[in-house]
Amino acid sequence: MKPVIGITTGGRSEGYITSQHYDAFYSTPSQYVDAVRRAGGIPFLIPPGGDDWDAILALVDGVIITGGTDIDPTEYQGNVDHPNLWPADKERDQADISFAKHLVDEKETPLLCICRGIQVLNVATGGTLHEHMLDFIEEDIHRNSEGLWAMQDVSVEPDSLVANIMGRTQVNTTSGHHQSLKDIGDGLRVVGTAPDGIVEAVEMPDHPWLVAVQWHPEVTAAKDETQQALFDELVEQAKVRKQAKLAVS
Repeated sequence: MKPVIGITTGGRSEGYITSQHYDAFYSTPSQYVDAVRRAGGIPFLIPPGGDDWDAILALVDGVIITGGTDIDPTEYQGNVDHPNLWPADKERDQADISFAKHLVDEKETPLLCICRGIQVLNVATGGTLHEHMLDFIEEDIHRNSEGLWAMQDVSVEPDSLVANIMGRTQVNTTSGHHQSLKDIGDGLRVVGTAPDGIVEAVEMPDHPWLVAVQWHPEVTAAKDETQQALFDELVEQAKVRKQAKLAVS
Protein backbone atom coordinates (compact mmCIF):
# COMPACT_ATOMS: atom_id res chain seq x y z
CA MET A 1 0.00 0.00 0.00
CA LYS A 2 1.34 3.42 -0.95
CA PRO A 3 1.89 5.90 1.88
CA VAL A 4 -0.31 8.99 2.01
CA ILE A 5 1.46 12.35 2.23
CA GLY A 6 -0.46 15.27 3.70
CA ILE A 7 0.31 18.57 1.93
CA THR A 8 -0.81 21.79 3.57
CA THR A 9 -2.50 24.25 1.23
CA GLY A 10 -2.45 28.00 0.92
CA GLY A 11 -4.93 30.06 2.89
CA ARG A 12 -8.23 31.24 1.46
CA SER A 13 -6.85 34.78 0.95
CA GLU A 14 -3.56 33.88 -0.77
CA GLY A 15 -5.04 34.03 -4.26
CA TYR A 16 -3.40 31.26 -6.25
CA ILE A 17 -6.50 31.18 -8.50
CA THR A 18 -8.84 33.84 -9.84
CA SER A 19 -12.45 33.22 -10.83
CA GLN A 20 -15.53 35.32 -11.50
CA HIS A 21 -17.55 32.80 -9.49
CA TYR A 22 -15.46 32.42 -6.32
CA ASP A 23 -13.28 34.77 -4.31
CA ALA A 24 -11.51 32.40 -1.90
CA PHE A 25 -9.61 29.18 -2.47
CA TYR A 26 -7.59 26.52 -0.65
CA SER A 27 -4.96 25.42 -3.16
CA THR A 28 -1.33 24.44 -3.59
CA PRO A 29 1.14 24.54 -6.50
CA SER A 30 1.04 21.34 -8.53
CA GLN A 31 4.80 20.71 -8.20
CA TYR A 32 4.32 19.50 -4.61
CA VAL A 33 1.78 16.94 -5.78
CA ASP A 34 3.95 15.90 -8.72
CA ALA A 35 7.04 15.37 -6.53
CA VAL A 36 5.08 13.21 -4.09
CA ARG A 37 3.65 11.11 -6.90
CA ARG A 38 7.08 10.60 -8.48
CA ALA A 39 8.29 9.38 -5.10
CA GLY A 40 5.50 6.80 -4.96
CA GLY A 41 3.25 8.56 -2.47
CA ILE A 42 -0.42 9.55 -2.58
CA PRO A 43 -0.94 13.31 -2.08
CA PHE A 44 -3.62 14.41 0.37
CA LEU A 45 -4.32 18.15 0.59
CA ILE A 46 -4.86 19.62 4.07
CA PRO A 47 -6.49 23.08 4.06
CA PRO A 48 -6.18 25.40 7.07
CA GLY A 49 -9.13 26.06 9.31
CA GLY A 50 -9.18 23.35 11.97
CA ASP A 51 -7.11 21.52 14.54
CA ASP A 52 -8.25 17.91 14.24
CA TRP A 53 -4.64 16.81 13.99
CA ASP A 54 -5.00 13.33 15.46
CA ALA A 55 -7.81 12.54 13.04
CA ILE A 56 -5.75 13.86 10.11
CA LEU A 57 -2.64 11.95 11.18
CA ALA A 58 -4.70 8.77 11.25
CA LEU A 59 -5.20 9.31 7.50
CA VAL A 60 -1.69 10.34 6.45
CA ASP A 61 1.76 8.80 6.89
CA GLY A 62 3.92 11.86 6.23
CA VAL A 63 3.44 15.62 6.02
CA ILE A 64 4.71 18.54 3.94
CA ILE A 65 4.21 22.07 5.28
CA THR A 66 4.40 24.18 2.13
CA GLY A 67 5.44 27.67 1.08
CA GLY A 68 3.26 30.74 0.96
CA THR A 69 2.83 34.26 2.26
CA ASP A 70 4.44 35.92 5.31
CA ILE A 71 3.57 34.83 8.83
CA ASP A 72 1.85 37.52 10.91
CA PRO A 73 4.63 39.07 13.06
CA THR A 74 2.38 38.88 16.11
CA GLU A 75 3.11 35.15 16.09
CA TYR A 76 6.81 35.79 16.89
CA GLN A 77 6.77 39.23 18.57
CA GLY A 78 7.96 40.86 15.35
CA ASN A 79 7.37 44.28 13.81
CA VAL A 80 3.78 44.39 12.58
CA ASP A 81 4.41 47.80 10.96
CA HIS A 82 7.32 46.73 8.77
CA PRO A 83 6.71 48.27 5.31
CA ASN A 84 7.87 45.18 3.37
CA LEU A 85 5.48 42.64 4.87
CA TRP A 86 3.28 40.61 2.54
CA PRO A 87 -0.39 40.26 3.63
CA ALA A 88 -0.74 37.45 6.16
CA ASP A 89 -3.47 34.83 6.24
CA LYS A 90 -4.18 34.49 9.96
CA GLU A 91 -6.32 31.39 9.57
CA ARG A 92 -3.41 29.64 7.87
CA ASP A 93 -0.88 30.97 10.38
CA GLN A 94 -2.83 29.54 13.29
CA ALA A 95 -3.40 26.19 11.58
CA ASP A 96 0.16 25.71 10.30
CA ILE A 97 1.81 26.68 13.59
CA SER A 98 -0.57 24.50 15.58
CA PHE A 99 0.01 21.57 13.21
CA ALA A 100 3.80 21.99 13.38
CA LYS A 101 3.70 22.03 17.19
CA HIS A 102 1.60 18.86 17.17
CA LEU A 103 3.99 17.08 14.80
CA VAL A 104 7.03 18.11 16.85
CA ASP A 105 5.42 16.87 20.06
CA GLU A 106 4.11 13.66 18.45
CA LYS A 107 7.60 12.63 17.23
CA GLU A 108 6.25 9.93 14.91
CA THR A 109 5.10 11.35 11.56
CA PRO A 110 7.87 12.25 9.04
CA LEU A 111 7.80 15.98 8.30
CA LEU A 112 9.24 18.04 5.44
CA CYS A 113 8.92 21.83 5.74
CA ILE A 114 9.49 24.04 2.69
CA CYS A 115 10.15 27.83 2.51
CA ARG A 116 7.33 29.32 4.61
CA GLY A 117 7.26 25.85 6.17
CA ILE A 118 10.71 26.25 7.73
CA GLN A 119 9.59 29.61 9.09
CA VAL A 120 6.41 28.05 10.51
CA LEU A 121 8.51 25.36 12.19
CA ASN A 122 10.88 27.93 13.65
CA VAL A 123 8.05 30.03 15.06
CA ALA A 124 6.26 26.92 16.37
CA THR A 125 9.38 25.99 18.36
CA GLY A 126 9.85 29.46 19.85
CA GLY A 127 12.07 31.05 17.21
CA THR A 128 11.76 34.38 15.40
CA LEU A 129 12.07 35.72 11.86
CA HIS A 130 13.73 38.57 10.02
CA GLU A 131 10.78 40.49 8.55
CA HIS A 132 12.87 41.53 5.51
CA MET A 133 16.38 40.28 4.78
CA LEU A 134 17.40 43.38 2.85
CA ASP A 135 17.36 45.23 6.16
CA PHE A 136 20.74 43.65 6.90
CA ILE A 137 22.14 42.10 3.70
CA GLU A 138 23.47 44.22 0.83
CA GLU A 139 22.73 41.97 -2.13
CA ASP A 140 19.60 39.86 -2.57
CA ILE A 141 20.72 36.51 -3.98
CA HIS A 142 17.44 34.92 -2.91
CA ARG A 143 15.19 36.58 -5.51
CA ASN A 144 15.67 37.94 -9.01
CA SER A 145 15.22 41.57 -10.01
CA GLU A 146 11.47 41.07 -10.30
CA GLY A 147 11.18 39.46 -6.88
CA LEU A 148 10.72 36.00 -8.39
CA TRP A 149 12.75 32.75 -8.56
CA ALA A 150 16.52 32.92 -8.33
CA MET A 151 19.00 30.04 -8.36
CA GLN A 152 21.32 30.20 -5.34
CA ASP A 153 23.92 27.94 -3.77
CA VAL A 154 23.49 26.28 -0.38
CA SER A 155 26.19 24.67 1.74
CA VAL A 156 25.05 21.74 3.89
CA GLU A 157 26.79 20.23 6.92
CA PRO A 158 28.43 16.91 5.93
CA ASP A 159 27.06 15.04 8.95
CA SER A 160 23.49 16.23 8.43
CA LEU A 161 20.43 14.26 7.39
CA VAL A 162 19.91 16.71 4.53
CA ALA A 163 23.38 16.02 3.11
CA ASN A 164 22.85 12.29 3.46
CA ILE A 165 19.53 12.47 1.62
CA MET A 166 20.72 14.67 -1.25
CA GLY A 167 24.15 13.03 -1.50
CA ARG A 168 25.76 16.46 -1.65
CA THR A 169 27.08 19.16 0.65
CA GLN A 170 26.81 21.82 -2.06
CA VAL A 171 23.57 22.28 -4.02
CA ASN A 172 22.04 24.87 -6.33
CA THR A 173 18.51 25.67 -5.24
CA THR A 174 15.42 27.58 -6.34
CA SER A 175 14.80 30.50 -4.03
CA GLY A 176 12.12 33.17 -3.78
CA HIS A 177 11.91 34.41 -0.18
CA HIS A 178 12.44 37.82 1.41
CA GLN A 179 12.26 36.63 5.04
CA SER A 180 14.49 34.24 6.95
CA LEU A 181 15.11 32.60 10.31
CA LYS A 182 16.48 34.87 13.05
CA ASP A 183 16.55 33.30 16.52
CA ILE A 184 16.52 29.53 16.04
CA GLY A 185 13.72 27.54 17.66
CA ASP A 186 14.19 25.08 20.51
CA GLY A 187 15.54 21.70 19.44
CA LEU A 188 16.44 22.77 15.90
CA ARG A 189 19.92 22.41 14.42
CA VAL A 190 21.05 24.65 11.57
CA VAL A 191 22.55 22.40 8.86
CA GLY A 192 22.45 24.57 5.74
CA THR A 193 23.38 28.16 4.89
CA ALA A 194 23.54 30.44 1.85
CA PRO A 195 26.76 32.27 0.90
CA ASP A 196 25.48 35.35 2.72
CA GLY A 197 24.88 33.41 5.94
CA ILE A 198 21.10 33.13 5.66
CA VAL A 199 19.83 29.91 7.26
CA GLU A 200 18.69 27.53 4.53
CA ALA A 201 18.10 24.21 6.31
CA VAL A 202 17.40 22.93 9.81
CA GLU A 203 16.79 19.53 11.34
CA MET A 204 15.48 18.29 14.69
CA PRO A 205 17.85 15.62 16.05
CA ASP A 206 15.28 14.59 18.67
CA HIS A 207 12.69 13.76 15.98
CA PRO A 208 12.76 10.49 13.98
CA TRP A 209 12.62 12.37 10.64
CA LEU A 210 12.17 16.12 10.39
CA VAL A 211 13.77 18.18 7.62
CA ALA A 212 13.13 21.86 6.84
CA VAL A 213 14.55 23.88 3.94
CA GLN A 214 14.20 27.55 3.04
CA TRP A 215 14.36 26.93 -0.72
CA HIS A 216 11.77 25.32 -3.03
CA PRO A 217 12.90 21.78 -3.97
CA GLU A 218 9.58 21.04 -5.67
CA VAL A 219 10.35 23.54 -8.45
CA THR A 220 13.36 21.65 -9.85
CA ALA A 221 12.66 18.17 -8.47
CA ALA A 222 11.55 16.82 -11.86
CA LYS A 223 15.02 17.38 -13.31
CA ASP A 224 17.31 17.58 -10.25
CA GLU A 225 17.72 14.31 -8.38
CA THR A 226 19.16 16.06 -5.31
CA GLN A 227 15.85 17.91 -4.89
CA GLN A 228 13.58 14.97 -5.73
CA ALA A 229 15.54 12.98 -3.14
CA LEU A 230 13.96 15.02 -0.35
CA PHE A 231 10.51 13.85 -1.45
CA ASP A 232 11.72 10.32 -2.13
CA GLU A 233 13.09 9.95 1.38
CA LEU A 234 9.99 11.51 2.94
CA VAL A 235 7.89 8.87 1.17
CA GLU A 236 10.28 6.08 2.24
CA GLN A 237 10.02 7.20 5.86
CA ALA A 238 6.24 7.46 5.47
CA LYS A 239 6.18 3.82 4.38
CA VAL A 240 7.87 2.89 7.65
CA ARG A 241 5.34 4.99 9.55
CA LYS A 242 2.45 3.36 7.69
CA GLN A 243 3.72 -0.12 8.53
CA ALA A 244 4.04 0.84 12.19
CA LYS A 245 0.44 2.10 12.25
CA LEU A 246 -0.84 -1.05 10.56
CA ALA A 247 1.03 -3.21 13.05
CA VAL A 248 -0.88 -1.75 15.99
CA SER A 249 -4.28 -1.48 14.29
